[in-house]
Amino acid sequence: MKGFLAAAAVALGLATSLPAAATLERERLFEAAASVLKVEVSRQQGGYALGSGVVVADGLVVTNCHVTQSAVGISVVRGDERWRVEAQARDPGHDLCVLKVPRLRAPSVVVGQSSELVVGQAVAAVGFTGGQGLQNSTGQVIDLHRLDGGYVIQSDNWFSSGASGGALFDEQLRLVGLLTFRLRGGQLHYFASPAEWLRPMLGANANFQPVAPFTTVPPAEQFYWQRQPPLQPAFLQAAALQRDLNWPELETLARLWSESDTTDPAPLNALARALEGMGRLGDAVRALEQSVKLAPGSAMAWLQLGQLALRQGQLAKALEIRQRLDALAPALASALVVPEAGL
Repeated sequence: MKGFLAAAAVALGLATSLPAAATLERERLFEAAASVLKVEVSRQQGGYALGSGVVVADGLVVTNCHVTQSAVGISVVRGDERWRVEAQARDPGHDLCVLKVPRLRAPSVVVGQSSELVVGQAVAAVGFTGGQGLQNSTGQVIDLHRLDGGYVIQSDNWFSSGASGGALFDEQLRLVGLLTFRLRGGQLHYFASPAEWLRPMLGANANFQPVAPFTTVPPAEQFYWQRQPPLQPAFLQAAALQRDLNWPELETLARLWSESDTTDPAPLNALARALEGMGRLGDAVRALEQSVKLAPGSAMAWLQLGQLALRQGQLAKALEIRQRLDALAPALASALVVPEAGL
């Protein structure tokens, strides 16, 4: 194990990639990296696909179903060691597949919960980005999107092809998410599926089947992030509209979304972005004030509210919000720069 951890330290480049103020402990991150394996897939159409996987229990590795969907054979790899996957359990809607690897010798992670995360919290992404050596990206939670009993985690941890199925760790090195997809056209659009979705697949009722392709599924069972509207989750529809600066359609979507779930602040935040984009600052402020009533700990909503206060010349209000952000999410507070005249 020590030899592998030393190799992982070199591959991850942790000595230079972790900022001095990071709360993620470097040596413990080395240990967690030992549970992240490369997934190699022999495809039905020929050739190979590569991804990442995380050891979540003895002989069990979780990855994304989009990594294994065309598989006629699967192996998990760590250094010079290779193990054949004998079966897999699938939850294609959530893009989660659990691989059964009876002879696997690798430590398992502690499975955490996305619901315990807060915006601005430090997280580390570990996977085989580009299909090459094990790499990590340290960053922070940008947003949390409520879906199916968990929170899809949006962070600024960069990753690309090959890292799919890799691990998103919190500060205690618990697995809180599985690196899953990125939205094109946005620097901060990296998403991890919540660990909560994994738990039902680790019980005695898990339905393991021989490895075989499963490329044809009904639209409602497609990967949640690949679905098209209206089956696509509202937060992804909103992200695409915001990326494209399509403010009128974002306003329409946000209002319908808010009517369908009056307990979720997310549609109010999306509505505020649309209204701000159209220059309706007063309406945007009112939407955000509703949002923070629902979720007083929502740092992103407070940040947007503070930025609107600055745009309206309300320096005292902006300073008050900055002080609130200092307590809620210090890493985000620095994004709200209040001129000295407001002190």
